[in-house]
Amino acid sequence: MENKILNHQQIQHITRRIAYQIYETNVEEKRIIIAGITGGGLDFAKKLQRVLRKITEAEIVLCQVSMDKSNPIKSGVTTSLSPEEYKNASIVLVDDVLNSGSTLIYGVHHFLKTPLKRLKTAVLVNRNHKKYPVKADFKGISLSTSLQEHVHVHFEAKKDVVFLD
Repeated sequence: MENKILNHQQIQHITRRIAYQIYETNVEEKRIIIAGITGGGLDFAKKLQRVLRKITEAEIVLCQVSMDKSNPIKSGVTTSLSPEEYKNASIVLVDDVLNSGSTLIYGVHHFLKTPLKRLKTAVLVNRNHKKYPVKADFKGISLSTSLQEHVHVHFEAKKDVVFLD
């Protein structure tokens, strides 16, 4: 049985709110890197990038973060930007759902190998089932769910939706 948690309009509102929070945190920055984890995280990062470009004159750079989510240690983490391109930069690491925290923690670990100005995290849905000490600095909603329940995020033009089943 699926329960709709967020509809398109609610996701748009959350995206805008998080974009403003990112802007407020980086108001002095001339360049902000939005690093989306492949899949829903990258889709959410693109939405944040679009809103940020409307509300700030800072350069908003999209970075794709890739890893095997089921085994990030074996696959390693790669990014579409080189470390030189994000050295001493302000980065926001983005994913759609924070579940166990493994994807975010390995993404954070990758970026911390390079000196940064600031590193924050943003998620659309925080499930509160973390195995690792990672938190979302910017989050859309927090859900207290059972481990048997699954959050599904679908990003489609004008039909974004989040389900719990």
